Amino acid sequence: MKNPNKKERLKKRKEVLIATLGSEPQVVTIALDELLKRGYPLSKVIVIYTKSSKVLDALRILDDEFLKEFYKMEFVKVPVKGYSRDGVIEDFLTEESVKALLSTIYKEIRELKQNDFTIHFLISGGRKIMGVVGMLVAQLLFGDEDRLWYLITEGWEPGNERKLHLSSEEKVWLVQIPVIRWSEASTLMRTVAEIGDPSEVEIWYRKLTKKAEFKRKKEFLNHWLTLAEREIVELVCKGYDNASISKILHKKEQTIANQLQVIYEKLKEWKDYPSMKVDRNLLIAEFAPYFALKDLEE
Repeated sequence: MKNPNKKERLKKRKEVLIATLGSEPQVVTIALDELLKRGYPLSKVIVIYTKSSKVLDALRILDDEFLKEFYKMEFVKVPVKGYSRDGVIEDFLTEESVKALLSTIYKEIRELKQNDFTIHFLISGGRKIMGVVGMLVAQLLFGDEDRLWYLITEGWEPGNERKLHLSSEEKVWLVQIPVIRWSEASTLMRTVAEIGDPSEVEIWYRKLTKKAEFKRKKEFLNHWLTLAEREIVELVCKGYDNASISKILHKKEQTIANQLQVIYEKLKEWKDYPSMKVDRNLLIAEFAPYFALKDLEE
């Protein structure tokens, strides 16, 4: 049976651009324009910044661009704060400042993941260390749907006249960078030693991550849930409402509702979402693909 909630879930999909900011604000706007042109439904932009005077100038320019509503989306400014009374970091010259950067980026991406955002992370702006730390956090927290980006423009150099938006004749490349998550790193390295073609490695890695995610969800269903709860999850993911499920399972509708609440609490613990609301939509988003794939394999 087809899931009637699929289109609704796609409409509700939340996507965000998070970017490290340097002295050139156009890095953010040009990348944002390119992502929107490609059809990504971005609803929020977050910039990670320091208190360097040039960076603060770039931040004001971006602020003006969003205030005049060129973009119809939320704009969030996140400073890299240190552990001392000095507050916002100016540059990354000490181990403490790099730790503050790691903490800031990690906290932002973890919170976005907890709130079910698909992440587009642009690491072209700012100090090179920001890109390195950004890649590290992506390895730790990214899922299959998240993307890491790097912007390349032709003919532009630092100090040139700023153009926040390029014409169609001007060349720009927004390159997606592959992210190898640490959970599969050791297995990947063994395979790389045996496979000579990088494109084959990438295909194998995609299969590996999908297989690992399928196995993890199967483990939740089989070991966290009772048989009765698993039956309910499968029917919910196939588009049945509580009334229909109660008839199929010959149970009272209130019993189904009560069991779903127990399932939500278990899912919250499994996903480590202490402050996030877990509901029917999240349950379907997590497990409808699993049951669809399971049905194809049977």
